[in-house]
Amino acid sequence: MQPDSRHQRVCVGKIVAAHGVRGLVKVKSYTAKPESLAAYGPVTLDGDGRPRTVHLMSPMGPLWLARLDGIDGRTAALAVRGRTLWVDRTALPRQEEADEFYHIDLIGLHALAPDGQAFGHVAAVYNHGAGDVLEVRRMDGKTTLVPFTRACVPDVRLRDGCLTVDPPAESF
Repeated sequence: MQPDSRHQRVCVGKIVAAHGVRGLVKVKSYTAKPESLAAYGPVTLDGDGRPRTVHLMSPMGPLWLARLDGIDGRTAALAVRGRTLWVDRTALPRQEEADEFYHIDLIGLHALAPDGQAFGHVAAVYNHGAGDVLEVRRMDGKTTLVPFTRACVPDVRLRDGCLTVDPPAESF
């Protein structure tokens, strides 16, 4: 999930293609349970503040076939291809576990070395299927990718706005 206006809205998916002639679209869900995409209430498309209800039809491999209110034909579906879906942060469930975080909460945190010295800041969070990876912009301007594991990120303190990173030596 990606941040917007410092945590007020959260990106929960992306329209990747039009499907058929009746306005259906294929959606990539960014939620932990892809079928939960519609459960968070109305979404807005990037660049469009109009709330739209998502109606998930069926899974299509890693995507979902969906209908969005106001997208009535193929032309309209093609026009929204590539747009992201956003929900209000308050619509998301609270994290129950102490070691669970939304990506949006990690982006922007100060990254500290194990000795407490400034290391950089979290610029992005990625997940390509094998687990989350933090993109850390180091103090020297370079970028380091750090696996988001307890071994490499032993401490996350959201209230303090920081986390500790101990990246593998081969990541330099």
